[in-house]
Amino acid sequence: MDTTYEHRFGFLIGDVSRLYGRLYDRRAKQLGLTRAQSRVLAYLTWKGEMNQARLAEWLDITPISLTRLLDRMEIYGWIERVASDGDRRAFVIRLTRKARGIFPRMLEVGDTIAEDGLKGLTRDESDTLIRLLGRVRNNLADNIGE
Repeated sequence: MDTTYEHRFGFLIGDVSRLYGRLYDRRAKQLGLTRAQSRVLAYLTWKGEMNQARLAEWLDITPISLTRLLDRMEIYGWIERVASDGDRRAFVIRLTRKARGIFPRMLEVGDTIAEDGLKGLTRDESDTLIRLLGRVRNNLADNIGE
């Protein structure tokens, strides 16, 4: 087994994520969003409104870090906090119209970075890579009960 970093699954996944994130930060500046804010908008778009504790779990960040992030996002008009029907102490995080309008442009930024990263791969190779990464993700999620 080759033990160099170029052949280590975890290292490659982490490094691809790091490089993708740096490019995303650069290109998403034109939208007025950071990568962290974009992740919040993506999860709320795909998973629906949710309470702050659940959102922190999805983002894999501490609740206090999420509070600061949401404070900024609320100021900029990306999200709103709405009192939860089931728990007066809890708030549900909801996207604003402004956030729903920017989401397609966020996806475009991500798509251009994916195109850069997948350059030189055939359509079949790209589709296979995405499909296989999805299976890996599911395998890992099964191991932690997600």
